[in-house]
Amino acid sequence: MQQTDKKALTLKTLTKSSVWDVQENDIFRMWEGAEKDADVKDNVRHFTDIIRSAFLIEEIDGDSKAIKAKYEKMGYKVGQVKLDENVKVTWAIKKKPILRVTDLTYENIRHITAAKLIEVLDRNFGGGWDSLSQSIKDIIESGFDISTTTLPADRMHKKGGMYEKKVADGYEVLEVAKGTWTEAIFAKLKPETEKPRMKFASHNDDEDEIPEDDYNKPEEDDIELEDPNDDDITEDNYSTMMDFGADDPDDEAANMADFGDD
Repeated sequence: MQQTDKKALTLKTLTKSSVWDVQENDIFRMWEGAEKDADVKDNVRHFTDIIRSAFLIEEIDGDSKAIKAKYEKMGYKVGQVKLDENVKVTWAIKKKPILRVTDLTYENIRHITAAKLIEVLDRNFGGGWDSLSQSIKDIIESGFDISTTTLPADRMHKKGGMYEKKVADGYEVLEVAKGTWTEAIFAKLKPETEKPRMKFASHNDDEDEIPEDDYNKPEEDDIELEDPNDDDITEDNYSTMMDFGADDPDDEAANMADFGDD
């Protein structure tokens, strides 16, 4: 079962998950401690919705001792809460029971023990683990490690077998009879794991060093060459870009003359 420091919880820090860790008297204490908080006064509906996700709340006539006694007999705690400067109401509140698999939610699954889960499954079973809907399985497996095995009834408790090893490893077990066979469902609360944070590789090992901005730095192939100086051009180094492939200028002229005659 998840352990939460109740003293650290306040009405404003309650969530639909952590509210399952507190009891009726804690709710009255938290509300009393937040009576003068403007955020609470302006968001009464929000905080009552969080409480209602884990508790049954009935507003009753606080002047009627008979009604108060009736709710207390049913396991409710009765007390007053101040909703506004001039508005006080009497609440009868009771933690919602988890009796059936349909009472299990993603918010409360980590706030029950493996033994409590086995008790809930035992109360609802008939066809074994596969008789549960996939949505219920997903909720259970979000908080518990689950494994199953089906063996002849006389082999289930064989020494050194899976049953013995699982129990030694801290699993709770539910056995479901299936004629001469038995299905065993093993359950163990998953350990809390911190969600990994994405970490990007640093461009430089020294975080204080400002990286050189080379975005606009030209590549070697892109470096522009300076225009040649006309004074540096000589007969030895000058060449034209045009090359007609002629070996002799006179031959070229003769060919042009022949073209004109045609």
